[in-house]
Amino acid sequence: MVDTRFFRSAGSLRLSEIAALTGASIAADGTRVFSGVAPLDRAGAVDVSFLDNVKYVEAFVASKAGACFVRQKYAGRAPQGMALLITEEPYYAYALAAQRFYPELPLAAGISPQAVIAGSAAVGKGCRIDAGAAIGEHVTIGKDVHIGANTVIGDGVEIGDGCRIGALCSISHAILGKRVLLHRGIHIGQDGFGFAASKKGAVKVPQLGRVLIGEDVEIGSGTCIDRGAGPDTVIGNGCKIDNLVQIGHNVQLGLGVIIAAQCGIAGSTRIGDGAMLGGQAGISGHVQIGAGAKLAAQVGVMTDIPPGATYGGSPAVPARDWHRQTLALAKLAGKKEE
Repeated sequence: MVDTRFFRSAGSLRLSEIAALTGASIAADGTRVFSGVAPLDRAGAVDVSFLDNVKYVEAFVASKAGACFVRQKYAGRAPQGMALLITEEPYYAYALAAQRFYPELPLAAGISPQAVIAGSAAVGKGCRIDAGAAIGEHVTIGKDVHIGANTVIGDGVEIGDGCRIGALCSISHAILGKRVLLHRGIHIGQDGFGFAASKKGAVKVPQLGRVLIGEDVEIGSGTCIDRGAGPDTVIGNGCKIDNLVQIGHNVQLGLGVIIAAQCGIAGSTRIGDGAMLGGQAGISGHVQIGAGAKLAAQVGVMTDIPPGATYGGSPAVPARDWHRQTLALAKLAGKKEE
């Protein structure tokens, strides 16, 4: 059950309404009423669930969910009495339904008396600024923005309409587009790691660029994005970045790039539209990852990756070669044991 101390339901829906919302088709009583969503193994008669991975077919067969988003090919495995919402994108449909059942709470506008806002800062209508937040000189904040507690916004930063910035963030040398979601403890705009080495020691290179973040970007807790050294660091529209990711100076992410947790992307790397990086991927500097490329978890990328390719291993190689190498090593290890 969803804990109502933290999440508020928007009310029940009929099965026909869920189908209309998600584009799924139904072959059941459309007047049946459902009150929430839940995983297959915890769902009850008034919950909607989903099956999107063949690993969970047995959980689907045993589930007590009242309704389930499922592909047509698994419909015959459904338990008796379960209403089926047929779609080729079960998880996507489930997400739409979950958003409807548990929508984001409306922003309660207001500025805490414990917030510190410079006189030259411009704050738009409908904003909420929590206690301990510090807003620097000449900052521009759009409409309906939420700035969390103890977050620091440096001089000159621009924040677009509808942004949500969590507690304990720090933002400098940056321009954020509309509807950017920053979770807690994110740091944006700090110096890039730029030093000129010599026999006399390392000399710091001034980092004179910015961080430009597009619209509808979401960034997870603990992530750090360095500002550019001269060119800017760019995060394209629709990018989704997980927790604890390091993005170095001058990196450019295209549209809709997805980056899982603990990835490290070194300076001046370019990542094309729609590319996907698995957890703990490491990308060396000055390489290009083509549009639509997929990188496996813990991959080590040292050279360019072609568009649409799937790579794994360290150093990274095409996925088929990576699997062959893994099998070959396993065979060699087995021979040694013999």
